[in-house]
Amino acid sequence: MLEKLFKLKEHNTTVKTEVIAGITTFLTMAYIIFVNPSMLAAAGMDQGAVFVATCLAAAIGCLIMGLWANYPVAMAPGMGLNAFFSFTVVGQMGYSWQVALGAVFLSGVCFFLLSVFRIREWIIHSIPLSLRGGIGAGIGLFLAFIALKNAGIVVDNPATLVTIGDMTSWGAIMACLGFVVIAALFHKQVTGSVMIGILLITAISVLAGQVEMNGIVSAPPSLAPTFAELDIAAAFEVGLIAIVFSFLFVDLFDTSGTLIAVAQKGDLLDKDNKLPRLGRALMADSGATMAGAVMGTSTTTSYIESGAGIAVGGRTGLTAVVVGILFLLSLFLSPLAGTIPAYATAPALFFVAVLMTHSLVKIDWDDITEAAPVVIAAVTMPLTFSITTGIALGFISYSALKILTGRISALNSAMLILPLLFIVKMAFYG
Repeated sequence: MLEKLFKLKEHNTTVKTEVIAGITTFLTMAYIIFVNPSMLAAAGMDQGAVFVATCLAAAIGCLIMGLWANYPVAMAPGMGLNAFFSFTVVGQMGYSWQVALGAVFLSGVCFFLLSVFRIREWIIHSIPLSLRGGIGAGIGLFLAFIALKNAGIVVDNPATLVTIGDMTSWGAIMACLGFVVIAALFHKQVTGSVMIGILLITAISVLAGQVEMNGIVSAPPSLAPTFAELDIAAAFEVGLIAIVFSFLFVDLFDTSGTLIAVAQKGDLLDKDNKLPRLGRALMADSGATMAGAVMGTSTTTSYIESGAGIAVGGRTGLTAVVVGILFLLSLFLSPLAGTIPAYATAPALFFVAVLMTHSLVKIDWDDITEAAPVVIAAVTMPLTFSITTGIALGFISYSALKILTGRISALNSAMLILPLLFIVKMAFYG
């Protein structure tokens, strides 16, 4: 049955190899079951229900990706997108988390339609590579800022807006220790380095009496506080169009980039250097996003950590199925997830930020019309506490510089229309 489903011999792999690959991938990305609930709790959502929604959305995405698309690519609620959900859409813009979930659902519907009608390629090719890199780095810096805030390393100051916090506090010390442990383990290529760092800091805090341990295993919490609570009707409001677009935009490039990178690493491209069954993979992503929104979590996306499983031999969807099963088993770890303090997940956020800023190496720094918009997009995301604002200012400045320097021919139709829409949005809807 497994051979018929996943074509193991055709992909030169075995059940044992695929299972080991699935376990490896899961260990590298399992930190999300601890980080995502704490991130969305900042939006006022029930942490236990979000924990369940996170595990279920990840499991659904992995199972669809594995059984239908037959790719060793794992899925879960995305980092950066959860921060955008909590701190920008809900925290800064003042929308309820129910409306934000509605926007996530609509972005999933749009992603699904783009995949069905094969418009994805046109959009991908329309956005300059430099802007894509700047947006990725900006989201990374946004996560870094949140990490420093959660650890108490950066605090508010009426004179300078922000300043350094108490570096002798328990949270700050543990966050710094956690980061260097994660980075060192990652350098040593230790599987699950991020999760090990989170659990180590939590264990030290429990032993030191800083955190109360409420157990490790129990029945899953109720999903009722978030299940089917999304407000789709309110998400159709004009002011939320840019929000839906931002969810869609970030997920689109995150998923496309991940699929291409993972496929190249696993030698999964066909003779024309294209990814077979790409449409199925993209629809798995959009389907998981819609399902996740219904259950109560932010956008579900493909994880670059899937490369860890591919590195140990994962080549088929059986790898993703194993990851999905492990996420379902994680439903019974809710007491452990509830024990982990914010300063223990802060190092994970900061480490992800380090990885995301790597995209800046692809920028042509000698061309100011390419470099300046990148810096504008990347810097304004954390400083305005808004991914949407960073994307908007990046697009506007890119097109403006090309036009003013007489290089309007470098702009395609998308780069002429989208900046105008962003200007209208900022002028009339903030």
